[in-house]
Amino acid sequence: MSDVVAWLRRDLRLHDNAALYHALRDNKDVQVIFIFDTNILDKLDDKHDARVAFIHDSLNILKSELEKTGSSLKVFHGNPVEVFKKLKPKNVYANHDYEPYAIKRDEAVSKIPGITLHTFKDQVIFEKKEVVKDDGTPYTVFTPYSRKWKAKLNAFYTKSYPTENYFGNLISAKPTTLPSLESIGFQKSNVPFPPRLIKQDVIKKYKEQRDFPAIEGTSRLSVHLRFGTVSIRDLVRLALKKNETWLNELIWREFYQMILSNFPHVENTAFKPAYDMIEWRNDPAEFDKWCNGQTGYPIVDAGMRELSATGFMHNRVRMITASFLTRHLLIDWRWGEAWFASKLLDFDLASNNGGWQWAAGSGCDAAPYFRVFNPTTQAEKFDPKNTYIKKWVPELGTSKYPAPIVEHKFARERVLNAYKTALATKA
Repeated sequence: MSDVVAWLRRDLRLHDNAALYHALRDNKDVQVIFIFDTNILDKLDDKHDARVAFIHDSLNILKSELEKTGSSLKVFHGNPVEVFKKLKPKNVYANHDYEPYAIKRDEAVSKIPGITLHTFKDQVIFEKKEVVKDDGTPYTVFTPYSRKWKAKLNAFYTKSYPTENYFGNLISAKPTTLPSLESIGFQKSNVPFPPRLIKQDVIKKYKEQRDFPAIEGTSRLSVHLRFGTVSIRDLVRLALKKNETWLNELIWREFYQMILSNFPHVENTAFKPAYDMIEWRNDPAEFDKWCNGQTGYPIVDAGMRELSATGFMHNRVRMITASFLTRHLLIDWRWGEAWFASKLLDFDLASNNGGWQWAAGSGCDAAPYFRVFNPTTQAEKFDPKNTYIKKWVPELGTSKYPAPIVEHKFARERVLNAYKTALATKA
């Protein structure tokens, strides 16, 4: 094993990779590695988890690209700390990860005697406290954050790292064989993966089409951003040319990463402490009906069925289904967050948590507690011909489709009373 390792995690690409660039620029004989982290994998109950299969497919692409340079990819399976204790490299290069587990993992690796861990910003344009208020404190409202983000942006921040110029510093090695999915305890998935393709026509029309789930009006790049198979810098440069609304979505992603970095308590508790006082109903039978797309509200059920079948749910429908769980059924947002975390191909802790707390009203810059989506009017507005709904709820209009699990007006009054009581108690 080389003394210098480029450790890929959620940055599964050679192009425009900050850590890989610095490793190659500063050293010779750099070995690129990936570790299937058992601390993460052991918590996955579904052995057909599509995300593991997506990573495996992406590693095969990386392996092929590295072999074209005369180098190789080495893949390990285990606890990263134990892996590095055995490998004993002197220098490890990796990109920042802002999730609580990842921070602890990297701290543990950095404390291994004889190893120096070098880390770099890569998956966002601005991180942690790079975009703050004038008094140096983090923003908690998106709009002023996005204004400052855009004002700070210049060509320096969007320039790609020219890793290709230094491929000669990769270690020379014969082709390797990746561990099979079966050897790490998983199986192939039937979930289709969106192509690693930037659809410029979709991005051009994003503002007009993004809210209609029956239309292919979103980029479907979220899974590629999640695992770093595309470069955020490439995407921001494109957004600046093509569509500011799409750029704002990329900024929302960074906003939630910033919130997680500066307010790590949001992983388990409400951003606004008062919302931890809500008395949730948490009815298991109703939760199961929501999970399985049997609520009797067609657009909610369509979204939940699409999620289970594909690992994807349209963003507008994510808002509707999350609002329905927290507002109509008065079920704790953490239940829904965990379900989405187990199903979403693009699952990202910061974005998933931020979205759920937004829906529940408990997060920063969240939907106010008195705003309760009406699933029926949402469907009429964003799927007027039931095109999306009929795709996933073919039994709509027959005796096989269930009656609504709860009446909208009753549910709205119930949740408003619950929230008012909780917030009054805290006050």
